[in-house]
Amino acid sequence: MKINTFKRHFREGTKNLVRNSWMTVAAVGAVTTTLVLVAAFLMLMLNLNQIADNIESDADIRVFIDLSAEEDDIDEIGQNIGDLNRVEEFYFSSKDEELEALVEDLGEDGEAWELFEQDNPLNDVYVVETYEAEDLAGVASTIEGFSNVDDVDYGSETVDRLLQFNQYARYIGITFIAALLLTAIFLISNTIKMTITARRDEIGIMRLVGAKNSFIRWPFFVEGMLTGVIGSVIPIALVLGGYHFLYINLNDRLNFQFIELLPWNPFAWQLSLMLLAIGAFIGIWGSVMSVRKFLKV
Repeated sequence: MKINTFKRHFREGTKNLVRNSWMTVAAVGAVTTTLVLVAAFLMLMLNLNQIADNIESDADIRVFIDLSAEEDDIDEIGQNIGDLNRVEEFYFSSKDEELEALVEDLGEDGEAWELFEQDNPLNDVYVVETYEAEDLAGVASTIEGFSNVDDVDYGSETVDRLLQFNQYARYIGITFIAALLLTAIFLISNTIKMTITARRDEIGIMRLVGAKNSFIRWPFFVEGMLTGVIGSVIPIALVLGGYHFLYINLNDRLNFQFIELLPWNPFAWQLSLMLLAIGAFIGIWGSVMSVRKFLKV
């Protein structure tokens, strides 16, 4: 496409926005409202994913070794664990180290356990980490079948519920966002349709003088794109300002190690660019739908 032709399409698309000012305001408002909701939902969903990933990354399998196991038996268990494909890494924690950790975790309440230093009732333990949280159940089940293994624990109920919640949250989020985007596309499509209806005579004259289909369509595509881009300005401003406020004021008040918001930079900028791209896309796609259906060229 020649530069002059592109300038002409861009100029005509801009004029269309001004000519249909009220419909343009309605379409921009629809895009703005939609993208504000999309931005809020994306921020919530992506941060929930981050929290879930943090919890999943901290999940591990604790393999309690039978108290009667000899040193060779313990080494054999370690070799068998190392041979498992889905195991990322593992380490051995002696019963003395387990007792020391227990006393430290319990604080003042753990002082009573210091009496067991000479006759430690705890098990030696292998702590196993998998590549994915989804691998925990399968690896734990396999290790349970090893000789001289007394018990295996990976917090199955908590991990399974977390994985299920994370999956449902993603499905609900994708469905909700898709519905919002379809609504915005529909409204933009109606705006373009009104423009085409108002300019039928002009379009007819252009066809009579030999204008190609693409030449007639491009201004409408530009109009849709500009509508989407303009409608994304307020959501982007809210994302940059609002998320910065939340990150500064909320992140410091979260006392749980695994609950941490995504860093403002680059997350807010990445989300802003995503909103700009989504706005342009739904604007162009709304135009494509309208042109195909209502512009008989």
